Amino acid sequence: MRNVLDADSTGLVNEPGVALIIRKASMSDIHPLLDLINGYAAKGIMLPRTEFEMSENIRDFTLAFSGERLAGCGALHFYSPTVGEIRSLAVHPDVKSRGIGRALVQALEEEARQFHLHSIFAFTYVEKFFSRLGFINVERGELPLKVWKDCLRCPKFQSCDEIAVLKRLVPATGDHGHPVNANSAHSVFPILKQ
Repeated sequence: MRNVLDADSTGLVNEPGVALIIRKASMSDIHPLLDLINGYAAKGIMLPRTEFEMSENIRDFTLAFSGERLAGCGALHFYSPTVGEIRSLAVHPDVKSRGIGRALVQALEEEARQFHLHSIFAFTYVEKFFSRLGFINVERGELPLKVWKDCLRCPKFQSCDEIAVLKRLVPATGDHGHPVNANSAHSVFPILKQ
């Protein structure tokens, strides 16, 4: 349970005369982040987070502010030198469908490219949103096993209804530099071949 967006989110529309600011999170953002994420967790949509967890992972987070108000958040969590997960993606209910989720994912993708990641993935209920941003559906079993550590504490672990999506940031090539099937996660996570 990780990403909360409207499936119809399209262009960026902020309040008139109020700038949308995208920036990395700082320690002083922990409590507003907890309010946003745990508000969705109370509805069973996201995993709850503690102050300790947020402190430990604050560097993963990118935030969107509408003026002084936290409008949304998302995190890029690394699983290997080439693979990262977009997680904890949430937009405040009052400002959904204004392109804030799209702006956050684009900022996280740019960050992934700066770190030379080969691919990013997410677990989501809004497959259509990610599809419009170039993600493809993959079988969750094809993702790195480390991903499952968060799943183990999820109340929906035994009956998960989230969809795994993946976006390649570099062209997939095989052992001899030849292109491989773009819809196979095995080319993204070669360790899974072994």
